[in-house]
Amino acid sequence: MQLSRDELKRAYTSMYAIRAFEERVEKEFADGTIPGFAHVYLGQEASGVGVCFDLTDEDQIGSTHRGHGHCIAKGCEIEGMFLEIMGRDGGICGGKGGSMHIADMDKGMLGANAIVGGSPPIAVGAALTQKLRGTDRVAVAFSGDGASNQGTTLEAMNMAVILKVPMIFVFENNGYGEFTASEYSVGAPSLSDRAAAFGMPAQCVDGGDFFAVHAAMREALAHVRAGKGPYTLETRCSRFLGHFVGDPQKYRSPEELAQARANDPIQRFRDKVTTAALLDISELDEIEQQIRARVEAAAAAARAAPMPALETLETDVYVTY
Repeated sequence: MQLSRDELKRAYTSMYAIRAFEERVEKEFADGTIPGFAHVYLGQEASGVGVCFDLTDEDQIGSTHRGHGHCIAKGCEIEGMFLEIMGRDGGICGGKGGSMHIADMDKGMLGANAIVGGSPPIAVGAALTQKLRGTDRVAVAFSGDGASNQGTTLEAMNMAVILKVPMIFVFENNGYGEFTASEYSVGAPSLSDRAAAFGMPAQCVDGGDFFAVHAAMREALAHVRAGKGPYTLETRCSRFLGHFVGDPQKYRSPEELAQARANDPIQRFRDKVTTAALLDISELDEIEQQIRARVEAAAAAARAAPMPALETLETDVYVTY
């Protein structure tokens, strides 16, 4: 299905917002304005946007420690995200969650997760809730190649099949679980092939190609929304930076790093839509300028914002039922 001009602009806006946001996060972390660690999504923009493009605010996603891109793709506001990442008052989680714990229930963002393999069990619970309520909503669990070896993930896949819940497992295979290459740590050559062992359909697509990811996700959504049970999607990605901002990446060759940059999903999108005369270069450039201005303003506002008040220290810690 051919996307309209407005849809193509929306896709590029989301992808470029992730790019500009994460490049700014990289700079802010180097300047010392972001506490803790930062794990950026640079190079994987097409995967998150392709997966989330047709999801609604009522559909829910569980994320990973590399979750900024998923947040933006799901519609979280970058202004609140900057406040949160810098630990400032007014952040999406009150400035108390930080980079690896951003959540926004209004957007169906169940939260980034510092636990490797932490989101699949949560998403299974969310999907089961939707099934019991009789809705057509779905839950999506983002994981990586590292999380694919975790017992939490494998148990969640099995449970999703047994309970026949409306859920999609998305494995963003960027080739590394933290610092360890998946070709060493993952026994199966394909993560999507593992789904068959649980009785689940699956696809493996080029995660650097928005259109490939989007098309595969549409098939997955049609399957899941029809009540046929869970689905697995593996997107093969290339992360530009290391596990965290500042990682020297001694485990990757200069040639590999150059190849990752050459497989830029932003440039690939630009090339496809301009070559096919679907959008003009000037339209894409205008989107970039608008996004850059918004990101700069959001980062500046976050740097100037106050820290959370001391009296909020013990609020939002436990849920009272």
